[in-house]
Order: sequence, then structure tokens, then C-alpha cells
Amino acid sequence: MYSSEYTSGFSWPAASHLAAPPSPRYEGNVGQAPSLSLPTLFKTVILASTMGQFPLTLSRFITQKPEAHPGATGEFAGLLSQIGLVGKLIAQDLRCAGLIDILGTTGVINVQGETVKKLDEIANETFLKAFHQSGLVCALASEEMEKPVLLPENWPQAKYMLLFDPLDGSSNTDCNMPLGAIFSVVKFERKDRMPTEDDLVRKGTEQVAAGYLLFGSSTMLVFTVGQGVHGFTLEPGIGEYLLSHEQIRIPARGKVYGVNEGNYHKWTAGTKKYVDDLKVPDKNAGKPYSVRYSACLVADVHRILLGGGIYLYPGELDKPEGKLRLLYEANPLAWVVEQAGGRASTGTMRILDVEAKQLHQRVPLFIGSADNVRDAEEFIQGKR
Repeated sequence: MYSSEYTSGFSWPAASHLAAPPSPRYEGNVGQAPSLSLPTLFKTVILASTMGQFPLTLSRFITQKPEAHPGATGEFAGLLSQIGLVGKLIAQDLRCAGLIDILGTTGVINVQGETVKKLDEIANETFLKAFHQSGLVCALASEEMEKPVLLPENWPQAKYMLLFDPLDGSSNTDCNMPLGAIFSVVKFERKDRMPTEDDLVRKGTEQVAAGYLLFGSSTMLVFTVGQGVHGFTLEPGIGEYLLSHEQIRIPARGKVYGVNEGNYHKWTAGTKKYVDDLKVPDKNAGKPYSVRYSACLVADVHRILLGGGIYLYPGELDKPEGKLRLLYEANPLAWVVEQAGGRASTGTMRILDVEAKQLHQRVPLFIGSADNVRDAEEFIQGKR
């Protein structure tokens, strides 16, 4: 279990898995700005030609498109760039996880009552280490930690707080399946005192940035700051996130649903009836739907975001509050999907309107194309 108190005198333990070997991608002397090798430069030129223009990096996008991040400061731009760095570090670990003994479990049970995987711990440490001395945030809260990490050395100059799920879908770690990380950013602008745990417990409407990292066949950073949704793909040859999906829009209706049907007999009657209805052949309604479920929330929601449909993790008869965490998973993904034209609901109300009461509060989730989610709500509420 992680300690809940970090001070300015904190000393990080050595993390050998984070120490990258010298990269062969760059040429130049130590102490000089690295220059791109000819193969990497050639690859960049090819990218430019295939994308129609010179590729737009994450940092250039933030500085050159102010309409996409109103009110953003250098601190805010640095925060998004730092999240991108965390994505690079975690992606590097995942690429060689099977070779350096970081698969399997730690033997620890986290605050959620779940067995902690080694990669859960490593990803959480990576987030903490990247932001602890960055000066960008004054508080951090993780799904893996019972209490938040408060950073007095960064207050009051740092006015943002970061909440995150460091490794979503960790049951996939040992079988080379998709994984993700989810983040939510809220503001703290009080100058008279440090933030407390209660200051992190906010409604989803109070987020100023939210998004996720997806680790699959490629590494992606997808985020919103309230002006649409943008996706960046990591080009490992040059170590940069390049804009690959600008202003993502989710279709109003899709023909795919994602759910763990192994829990069918635990569901309420309304949920069962809705999922059963998706399987009934009906050409006019485009049914039956296809089921796509990867056991990684980020991967499943990303599929829905691009192609339409619905993902659901409903409440159960003995757990009506659901399983997913409101602050670390539901709120940030709900804002992303809403900004793309979709909808996110508990089945009875909008996710972003749920009153947050606890740091690790759980909530049912129905998320995806607006028409699909409305259909689900009608079944859950007994209107069909």
C-alpha cells in the first residue's frame, strides 16, 4: 500500500525499470541538442507526406490552437505534456513486460479490494514520480491509493489537481491484451490553505481536462478540455505524439455493444431486457448487434467513440452502486464522450451530474452513442 503523505524531503526509491537505455534513434554528443538520425528523419518526411502536411505534435497543437484549450496557461500545457510522458514510460514498460519479470501480482490487495498486479504498481509509481517534482499539480489521487498525495512544495503556485486510474484493464497484463490509463484534472485556486481530500471530490462538470491513454497496437493519448475531443498517436521512432484524430465525433447510433455478459444473472430485470433486445433480429433497427468486450474499459470505450454503439457496466442486484469509480473512470470518460457528441448515464441520470461524496465512490455506467444510451435508459427505468 502506498503512503498517503509525501513531503518536500521525500526521496524516491530507485526504479530500474524506468531507466531507459541510451536511444539509438538520435545522434550527437552528450550535452548537445540531439539531432534526428537519417532513418528517423526519413520516417518523419514519409509521415508528413502520408498525413498531407507536416505532422502536428502534441506540444505544437497546444500552443498553436488556442481555441482548443481556452484559458490554458504554460502550466496547463506542461501538465498535458507530462501526461504524455507518463504514457511513453508506461508503454516502454509494457513492450518488455514479459522479459523483465514485471508480469503477475504483487500479493497486495488495494483499497478497491482487488489484487494488485506488478504493472499496476509500476504505472502508479510512474504517475507519482512524473508529477511529484514537476511543480504542475498540488495534489494527486489514484484508484490504487486509499488517500491522496498532497504536495505542499507545489502549492500555491500549482493550481491543478490530478486524479487517475494508472492502469485500466490490468487483468489483461499477462496475456498481451489492450490496457489503458484514465485521467481527470480539476482546479484548486485557494491561496489561504493547502488542498484536502474533500477538495478532490468534485462533480464531473468541474473538470477542466480529462482523457485517457490507450496501449494497444499503438499508444494513443485522447483528451478534451471542453472544446471537442482530439486524439494523438505516439510515433515511437521520433518519440512524439502526432495529431491523428482531430475533433472526434461519435455516431448518433452504433451496432456494437460491450459488456461482461458473465454477470448476466446478477443484473436487474431492466438491464437483462435491454441486452436481450440487442440480440433480437430486426433489419429495420439494424439488429442483432455485435458484442465486443476486451476487459479494458479504455479500449472498449475507444472503440465505441470511433465507431458508435454502447458500453455498459451496470449495477447488480447486490451491488446497485456498480463497480466503476466515479472520479477516476466514469467522470473523465463521460466528459470525453459527451464532448464528442455522445451520452453517459447511470441508467437514471447523467454521469456528470452525479453528486460526488467519496474519493472512491462507485457508479453504474452506460456510455456511448446518444441514441443507444437513451434506449438503455428507457429499459432501465421500466419505460419499455
